[in-house]
Amino acid sequence: MRAPSLLMLLAASAFAVACGGKAAPETPAPEATPAPAPPAPAPADDSADRDRLERERIAREAAERARAVAADLAAMINFDYDQAVVRPADQATLDRKAVILVANPGVKIKISGHADERGSDEYNLALGNRRAAAAKRYLEGKGVDGSRIEVVSYGEERPLNPGSDESAYAQNRRDEFEVTAGGDKLSAPQ
Repeated sequence: MRAPSLLMLLAASAFAVACGGKAAPETPAPEATPAPAPPAPAPADDSADRDRLERERIAREAAERARAVAADLAAMINFDYDQAVVRPADQATLDRKAVILVANPGVKIKISGHADERGSDEYNLALGNRRAAAAKRYLEGKGVDGSRIEVVSYGEERPLNPGSDESAYAQNRRDEFEVTAGGDKLSAPQ
């Protein structure tokens, strides 16, 4: 019975020689599985983004309407030579102003009347005053409280066009409109 054990010993020796006498390689430790990635952040709330964008759009549109309303209030009107009568062509401009002023009761304006350089200083100051007063009366006739309208005349002192021809004179015969109170809360008429 010794033979089989000798045989086994020889086989083990042969195996050891065949492997170069080296110890069997170590088996590598299994790689650790990576930790699961943290869950992706939940997508931003689409409804909150839509609400914010809608609020921004509404604010932009309101600001645009307020600028348009302010531009309508600031629009000048002109007069014929030596006249203080609102021209039919300028009545539409004053009508828009009246609608805006009625819709914005906290707004006050100043109307400044101007004249061209022809005529004396005193005459042109009086003419500028009559022109501003004519616009004020027109607005009052459209339902605007006169206490919200200040009138001033600059006569020929503040020309829009410094020229001395009919084109310049026509530009200088005018009323200018300035918002003096409530302009920060302008709203478009409904």
